[in-house]
Amino acid sequence: MMQPDPVYYVGIDVGGTHLRAALFAASSGVALAARQEDTLAREGHAAVLARIAELARAVAAAGGARPEQVRGVGLGLPGRLDPQRGVVEFLPNLPGNWVGVPAAPLLAAALGWPVRLINDARAATLGEWAYGAGRGAATVACFTLGTGIGGGLVINGRLHLGFNGTAGELGHQVIDVYGPPCGCGGRGCLEAFASGPAITALGVKAVLQGLTTQIGARVDYDLNRITPQVMAEAALAGDAVAAEIFERVGEYLGIGVANIVIAIGPQRVIIAGGVARLGELLLAPIRRTLRQRVHLA
Repeated sequence: MMQPDPVYYVGIDVGGTHLRAALFAASSGVALAARQEDTLAREGHAAVLARIAELARAVAAAGGARPEQVRGVGLGLPGRLDPQRGVVEFLPNLPGNWVGVPAAPLLAAALGWPVRLINDARAATLGEWAYGAGRGAATVACFTLGTGIGGGLVINGRLHLGFNGTAGELGHQVIDVYGPPCGCGGRGCLEAFASGPAITALGVKAVLQGLTTQIGARVDYDLNRITPQVMAEAALAGDAVAAEIFERVGEYLGIGVANIVIAIGPQRVIIAGGVARLGELLLAPIRRTLRQRVHLA
């Protein structure tokens, strides 16, 4: 008896630094191949979309999928989208003019495959709930820490998208009404205090102020080389200034998490994304802040 032709899907994640693609088997959900390229967003949206198309073809070929076996592409973007029309409305953390860009139709025309848009953090939330740290929980909140801070909610076993897919922007809750400007156009958002660039800015400031810290020496005082990872290495080596920065950032994150815990009562809160790899430097103050601020759970 002839076996049915296998069906595949491609998933693309667009980040401020990297484009990541994977080929999935529809029957199992297993990733069969993965590829990564630099985003190079400063080249403009047309160049980025062309790079995404090349990456999608490459990952499909690497996983052994013929073009006619690929039934669709899921494209995760870090901003506000119109998923029905496949149009980007606003990307706060990518250079270039993405406003009104019909990303899904353009990519579909280039590839010959259907393309659907979803906010990248919402996609991560759904993945964590279905296959990762949220598995088995009915209600989950997910914070994704990276170039920005995204988020998503699963409520009673369903990804909660709200009006036009806008629900779950956990990084744009206001922590301080008099706080610094945020890329979204607001002020005092959690993202402005605790994203990767916000952490880096605190390290740069500490060096420029002449504080007693290892951070500058670790990069030969080249401020452009300061990253959260460099600062984490300093903190783990006993640098009090670096440790205090992570304590402060973790407290801001803890306030944001506490707000969501009080508002929706999730069974699990997931901290994901590249900056989450800093581990207990952030997780310990998050937990401590939660214990101090949440008394209703």
